[in-house]
Amino acid sequence: MASMDVGGSNAEAATRMDEGEAKAESMTSKDYYFDSYSHFGIHEEMLKDEVRTSEYKRAIEHNKQNIEGKVVLDIGCGTGILSMFCAKVGAKAVYAIDCSEIATYATKIVKENGMEDVITVIKGKVEEIELPVDKVDVIVSEWMGYFLFYESMLDTVIHARDKWLKPGGVMLPDFLTLNVVGIEDAEYKKEKLDFWDNVYGYSMKCIKEVAITEPLVDVVENNQVCTGVQVLREVRVPDYSVEDCTFTSTFELVAKRNDYIHALVAYFDTHFSTGHKPNMFSTSPAAQQTHWKQTVFYLPEEITICEGERLKGTLSCRPNKGNRRDLDITISYEHNGKWQQAKGQMEYKMR
Repeated sequence: MASMDVGGSNAEAATRMDEGEAKAESMTSKDYYFDSYSHFGIHEEMLKDEVRTSEYKRAIEHNKQNIEGKVVLDIGCGTGILSMFCAKVGAKAVYAIDCSEIATYATKIVKENGMEDVITVIKGKVEEIELPVDKVDVIVSEWMGYFLFYESMLDTVIHARDKWLKPGGVMLPDFLTLNVVGIEDAEYKKEKLDFWDNVYGYSMKCIKEVAITEPLVDVVENNQVCTGVQVLREVRVPDYSVEDCTFTSTFELVAKRNDYIHALVAYFDTHFSTGHKPNMFSTSPAAQQTHWKQTVFYLPEEITICEGERLKGTLSCRPNKGNRRDLDITISYEHNGKWQQAKGQMEYKMR
């Protein structure tokens, strides 16, 4: 039976494939960022994140003196939950901004809960809108992304701070740290990466070479952590600048036991330190899990490390030139141990 060529010649098909691959490779989170936040499913996930939502609620309710009688700006308001927390403790006015279609539902939710006299929902980009007031007393925002900075709204929060926040105004949260640890993860690395070495007898290492450059966002069990913690970056939101989002940090991880390091894992801690009762939450493997999980950077080789030995290195992070919400990350490392000496550098892409 003769085959039917429904797509034209092989040359034409190859051209279309090349064009499709080029388009796919050039896509960044910018192409779908705002649309993705229109869907209620992602807001359901965030609202059901008990750690995230309850700690924001606690920061607002236990420090009502920060909010009561004040003008509040909620950046990336989503369903408006943080705005309603603020209204409930006596905010004078709340301006809730979101660029996605969820703002339409936030307006309905605010009215459904009888708070439309306090909360005004504004649909649009923070960088493009104008507020009906010159200044605000408080900025609240859940702006953090995976690896803290990936797909985050920190640039937008900084813009709003510089444009609208009164001198001495309150920012919630106000202090965050990005941290790193080393983990043993032989089983999962074999399943997700070494799999490509031999696929039904065929080598597909070209895929492995790409896959290892893409950090994995997943849940890391605390018993996998085999080193101490190193703070990579401190983010003091009232003073942080857009330029600070490009940085290079050194790390020195001390082994807690004889083990193998297959990957470095990053997580962040979020602090609400302004007010009478400070609180915080962590996305550490040792803490209750959040929707941020942890970010795993697999190394090209396993590191044999003994208790008390050190893995030293640097991590450089910079927003991608095509889209600042995406990240280009370089990790350099060196280990001089009893059983192994290792040195290397990896380039990672968070897209």
